[in-house]
Amino acid sequence: MAFLLLFAYVSVMGACESPGQVVDDSLDAETRALVAEKRKEGLQPNRLIYEKSPYLLQHAFNPVDWYPWGEEAFEKARQENKPIFLSVGYSTCYWCHVMEREVFESDSLAALLNAYMVSVKVDREERPDVDRVYMMALQAMNGGGGWPMSLLLTPDLKPFFGATYIPPDSRNGRPGFGQIIRRVQEVWTQQPEQVQAQADKVAQYLDRASAPQTVPTDVGAEVLDSAFVWYETNYDSTYGGFGQAPKFPRPVSLDFLLSYYERTGRRKALDMTLVTLRQMARGGMYDHVGEGFHRYSTDAQWRVPHFEKMLYDQAQLVNVYLRAYQITKEQRYADVARNVLAYVDRMMRHPEGGFYSAEDAESAFDAAHPDEKEEGVCYLWTRAEIDDLLAPQAAAVFAYVYGVEEDGNALQDPHQVFVGKNILYQAHSFEEAAARFDHSEQEIVSILKEAREALFTIREKRPKPHHDDKILLSWNGLMIAAYANAYAALGDAAYREAAETSATFLLETLGDPATGRLKRRYRNGEARFDAHLEDYAFFVHGLIDLYRATDEQRWLDHAVRLTADQIARFYDEAQGGFFDTTGEDATLLVRSKEAYDGAEPSGNSVALLNLARLYEITGEEVYKQKADQSLAYFGQRLQRTPSAMPLMLVALDRLRR
Repeated sequence: MAFLLLFAYVSVMGACESPGQVVDDSLDAETRALVAEKRKEGLQPNRLIYEKSPYLLQHAFNPVDWYPWGEEAFEKARQENKPIFLSVGYSTCYWCHVMEREVFESDSLAALLNAYMVSVKVDREERPDVDRVYMMALQAMNGGGGWPMSLLLTPDLKPFFGATYIPPDSRNGRPGFGQIIRRVQEVWTQQPEQVQAQADKVAQYLDRASAPQTVPTDVGAEVLDSAFVWYETNYDSTYGGFGQAPKFPRPVSLDFLLSYYERTGRRKALDMTLVTLRQMARGGMYDHVGEGFHRYSTDAQWRVPHFEKMLYDQAQLVNVYLRAYQITKEQRYADVARNVLAYVDRMMRHPEGGFYSAEDAESAFDAAHPDEKEEGVCYLWTRAEIDDLLAPQAAAVFAYVYGVEEDGNALQDPHQVFVGKNILYQAHSFEEAAARFDHSEQEIVSILKEAREALFTIREKRPKPHHDDKILLSWNGLMIAAYANAYAALGDAAYREAAETSATFLLETLGDPATGRLKRRYRNGEARFDAHLEDYAFFVHGLIDLYRATDEQRWLDHAVRLTADQIARFYDEAQGGFFDTTGEDATLLVRSKEAYDGAEPSGNSVALLNLARLYEITGEEVYKQKADQSLAYFGQRLQRTPSAMPLMLVALDRLRR
């Protein structure tokens, strides 16, 4: 379906527009100071300076005449008959940073955009509704997707061309950004009917894909068995996980396998989960010095991570490790959960409650060159650094256990910064180290603890990765559930306090007193954007877990109230299932019902699991009725690809039991 461009150069005609004028008086004092400092460097802010999104603010001094998503940009495109260049990403996205440096900070490429396009920047984490629509279009046009997402739209917001990262110039047969913009301008002005035909074709596809025709289909335990067979077939018996590189943790899969084990007693489901959890915790995907899990592993052995850290990964993995601990009573799973929560407490917790979104993958090489950044540099070590920092025997023990080699241990070096460096992973067990160095296991544990603390002290002096400090309701719901479950499983009152403080904070800051509606995002005193299905569902999920952990009625009352609101705003009474949005935003081309459980679970899967749990707690038939109707709506998809919706299978299992 891709729009086939014949890339050719045409010259820029007419004067280029400069970024929109910024009124300093409307900015807060901190932002005014930043603007004044940047102006000394010859940089002028664009409209994004008024936004709270860390991602949009990262682009506020680009020479591109950026607009946030909204009617001002769309009206300009209509009046001037220009295509819209839509750029979607998030503040901790490595390739988003690369494209900004190479493309959006280029005066010449910005001039092309300002002359020929209306440029719109979207933070996908603030606006998952916008991201979802255009990712669906991008995948249809190109067969794949990712971020940064780069699309060209007609003034009526229909996409006709899509890509992810676009290099500034032609590379390896791929056209460069300038070539694409020039060629699009040529086709836009000379063959507008071709562009409109392509845009209409994509829009029609989105209509069909977002509202598929389904026949209500009852499903039972057979789809659970089919999903288990899929996981068993795709299981990596050597390193854990499913499939080959890159490997994502995808906690929803492990949730399903643990539920399947509890229902059937099939030991293989438990074993696959436990091996995967152990291998992830041993690998470089786990931060052995500072705790917390990185985003995913670029290799099959969990050794070389993509280094960003996301709140939703920490939350979901804590829950899975806690479940493994409760089933096995093995302390190592509880230890991982505790360590991840220690990382969240230290790095991602707002002082008043709530949790920040993410930590970047890249950081500066040194403080003297803050703009020279690369992925992972904060986390890498040379053998010489470790030998200089630790006593000889401690250095030898540390190197043995954590796979430190003289010439570096990275299996891959995608950015040419890993040469001679080491990514820490557990190459040998404490038992093996005790035998090798003639120590007790307890002595080895003590040596390694002191060594990690010493490395952490040094690492804290390095330039730190950027933190995205916005607070998202959906991800915070998952984190509240993690803390509540940690309190229930481990009995530490601090976990209960963190969960309750955060739940109260979110209810107060993201609840609209006038309408009763929830907002999605909070940052620097501003609550903004109407909450979507995933916000309601994930937050209710956290409130239910908090009620189960504390037995305090107020949390159940909030869960019941918000579920009623969620049903009123999102439920499809005709067919079942929940829409992702309310349908009130006219700028969205379609109203979808997402069901795929990926790195984050879908709003529908969590919503149906909530209904099942509320039915168990209250006995109210309305919850079961709507859950059953929804499962029937998704029934055909569950039969075709059950492994795509593992958390919905957990909901199905609870309802059928």
